[in-house]
Amino acid sequence: MLDTLGNLERTHTCGELRESDVGKQVVLMGWVAKKRDFGVFTFIDLRDRGGLTQVVVSEETAKEAHVKAKNLRGEFVLAVRGEVVSRADGTHNSKLATGDIEVKVGEILVLNEAKVPPFQLEVAGTENLASEDTRLKYRYLDLRRPRLQHNILTRAKAVARIREYMDERGFIEIETPILLKSTPEGARDFIVPSRIHTGKFFALPQSPQILKQITMIAGFDKYYQIARCFRDEDLRADRQPEFTQLDVEMSFANAEMVYRVMEGVFGHVFKLINVDLPEQWPRMTYAEAMRRYGSDKPDLRFEMELQDLSGELTDTDFSPFAEVLGKGGEIKAVVVKGKADYSRKVLDELQEFVKRYGASGLAWIKLGDETTSSLLKVLGLGTIERLASTAKAEKGDAILMVAGKKSVVAAALGALRNEIGKRENSIDRSAYRTLIVTEFPMFEHDEDTDRYTAAHHPFTSPMDEDLELFKQAVENDAEHHLLGQVRAKAYDAVINGYECAGGSIRIHQKEIQALNFKALGMSIEKAREQFGFFLDALEYGTPPHGGFAAGIERTCMILCGTENIRDVMAFPKTASAQDLMMDSPGEIDGAQLGELGIKVND
Repeated sequence: MLDTLGNLERTHTCGELRESDVGKQVVLMGWVAKKRDFGVFTFIDLRDRGGLTQVVVSEETAKEAHVKAKNLRGEFVLAVRGEVVSRADGTHNSKLATGDIEVKVGEILVLNEAKVPPFQLEVAGTENLASEDTRLKYRYLDLRRPRLQHNILTRAKAVARIREYMDERGFIEIETPILLKSTPEGARDFIVPSRIHTGKFFALPQSPQILKQITMIAGFDKYYQIARCFRDEDLRADRQPEFTQLDVEMSFANAEMVYRVMEGVFGHVFKLINVDLPEQWPRMTYAEAMRRYGSDKPDLRFEMELQDLSGELTDTDFSPFAEVLGKGGEIKAVVVKGKADYSRKVLDELQEFVKRYGASGLAWIKLGDETTSSLLKVLGLGTIERLASTAKAEKGDAILMVAGKKSVVAAALGALRNEIGKRENSIDRSAYRTLIVTEFPMFEHDEDTDRYTAAHHPFTSPMDEDLELFKQAVENDAEHHLLGQVRAKAYDAVINGYECAGGSIRIHQKEIQALNFKALGMSIEKAREQFGFFLDALEYGTPPHGGFAAGIERTCMILCGTENIRDVMAFPKTASAQDLMMDSPGEIDGAQLGELGIKVND
């Protein structure tokens, strides 16, 4: 029979007691993390979210409690009453905050029993963990692990610090709706059918973008929200179909004013882990970031910049390189210090790696006791040595080269740089390197449709210096290709290679907004259908405004030192967007479908 609490109240958490509490009568409540039976003594590690406390039950002083202790198993829920005592000499546990004391138990209440868990909760590292699918199915057990409890508590503290920072600076927290109209914003929308308006649908917000701009038109001046967002897109280690962001908008703001808020709020949050981020972060244009690192979110905790070798190969007779350069492509490389001993196996692995990013192959040069290269026969030793010199490589180094379209070279070498940084332990894991990337392209060219799409979103303002170029490209069909040269007042905040925030200065004039819709191939009628309410709002005295959105999960990944976004979310989805615990998405019955006027095709 299970015990009941009655009027018994917990006096302390399981991580709270210290040497100064010796002699106190206490009541602890929690889960059995571990039990060790030594005959007349039974030791129990009692766990709650506060931590662990060792309790000891003696047959001599608490016979009834000792009998109960014999029958306990892991994850039983207990209440214990007893006296705090110092641990005997030599038994102190320096790994526990409560390691100097233990509780000498006089009474045990078994509040609930537990089945044997389907996996072991108490493991030292990650190598012995059960499979992620199993842990997600039993997420309520997985969340008992101290590591995940720490992550979720850190997230809660981070959000509290965000609110503290924003409130102190006069920002107003405004909640926006979840059921919205479907508008094109890049990813696919999650659609919600309306029962009342048969045949019509709501969409879940990819972000509150238009609504936060409308709060500026409404005169609220400084808006923020801890906003839930939904995107139906392919998933990866740092992406989920539903996520949370700090959403910020400011009226009468230029980019530098927005940067100061981004820098400030991240600085305030990172003090949680005793990290002092710089007050002013380095700035780098998108073009420079891509040229130097092949990425718009470069990890600056290690060197290894991309080296452009195109100039040395302008007159090459090697047809693959000549063809690439003739089509406006480029040939670039990374230098891996001290790795002239890379084996053929490693080089083959790295070649397969870059092929994932569209590269046709990976050429190499090794500067060992003698110079060897996959290109030696076709280029000759003299050219190989000039390439090594241009790449600033030294004896003992390896040079890894990719040729192709600029976008492919950047993607392949940018990813390869990160891969090698991890393989060779070149990344300073104790460092926190920040960067604000500026002047992003306003448009991206879709080769399949030969159309331009918004690189950020359709409400991003062009750079003042590019405004005339933008107008020229939109109004003259023959010069439509110039859209690829237009830069936007868009920016990202990057920490340790993660895009932690992104934003822009918005278009606040109806004429410029209409031009942007036209640039995106949207007719006046289509623009009115999708955004008529917003275009109307722009006509009623819209102030200049801008803002950003910061990813709560990605920020917490850095705070908690994990590369898996699911480690900082209480109830995440799998990589295939399933909730294994609730078994969703699931089917609904025919009556519900009938109410919605929906039929499901086989």
